[in-house]
Amino acid sequence: MTEFRAQCLELIRQVESGGEVVEITRHGKLVARLMPPSLGSGPGPKPWAALRGSGVLHAEPEESVLDAQAFDALR
Repeated sequence: MTEFRAQCLELIRQVESGGEVVEITRHGKLVARLMPPSLGSGPGPKPWAALRGSGVLHAEPEESVLDAQAFDALR
């Protein structure tokens, strides 16, 4: 942690230019990991986005897949 505080800008440049991962420890325990965005789990496609376009609709475009009984307002 002390080393990171003293060299944080240089460490960020290393990660940015070389794609290197920097692990930050406190008292020997890992507390953070600095890595390029391509290696992290930052913004990107959502897990369910992979399912887009893979479903099959078993009804006509204007046909409901729910029974009228499923709606409280119709009871």
